[in-house]
Amino acid sequence: MTELSYVTHKSPPREDKLSFALIFVPCFVLLLSVALLGQLVGLHWQDWLPGAEHKGNLFAGVHAAVFTLMSQLI
Repeated sequence: MTELSYVTHKSPPREDKLSFALIFVPCFVLLLSVALLGQLVGLHWQDWLPGAEHKGNLFAGVHAAVFTLMSQLI
């Protein structure tokens, strides 16, 4: 017979949320400035940011690039 385990998933502690925000926000601002600069100059900025290659708009591309960058940090 298969054993069932009842595990409750707790939300991350406040410190984890704070550390996530302290990494996500500066990375987002930095990559957004790079993407905006590329957009203003007229270059194809999606090739510069990992994870942003197939995104349609600027914020979705930067968001994907930040999560790709953050996954490399761990």
